Amino acid sequence: MFVLYAIPIGIAIGLLAGGRLGQLGELRLRWVPLILLGLAVQVAIFTDAIGRAVGDAGPALYAASTALVFVAVLRNIQVPGVALIALGAGCNLAAIVANGGWMPADPHALAAIGGQSDGNTNSIVVADPALGPLTDIFALPAWLPLANVFSIGDVLIGVGIAVTIALAMRAGRVAGADKTSAATHL
Repeated sequence: MFVLYAIPIGIAIGLLAGGRLGQLGELRLRWVPLILLGLAVQVAIFTDAIGRAVGDAGPALYAASTALVFVAVLRNIQVPGVALIALGAGCNLAAIVANGGWMPADPHALAAIGGQSDGNTNSIVVADPALGPLTDIFALPAWLPLANVFSIGDVLIGVGIAVTIALAMRAGRVAGADKTSAATHL
């Protein structure tokens, strides 16, 4: 949920830098349906009902959906700002794969947001996580809406999203792609 803050921040920065909201309509991203599919799978497998239904396949589905999003993000690497998103997504994917399909969370970070939820979650406490610095070691303040734990990868993704939005708002041309139909990019 940390990255959801990046969208209004990017818009605010774009407006303060003289950009126009209408310019976002010119931003051409490729493979967006794959990104949305990967994110939808992640949201679904961390709901109680679907999480129970997929059972032991959950970690593999999480790793696969994260890889799907990563590959789709890489397809857009030429768009200004997306390289940061790709770097963050790669960090998260590495941590998830290295820890068997889970994103370890620091117990102190979890305590800062009121502890781990009882339901399905991608964050688990591991005594000695692989790639520890890439795991969820930070926490948004509990008083913020959608407070959660997050990783350095999430920070890079958030900054990349904000930068991509702000730059696209300032662009006087199509950002990151030619002017052909969006359908040709699928």
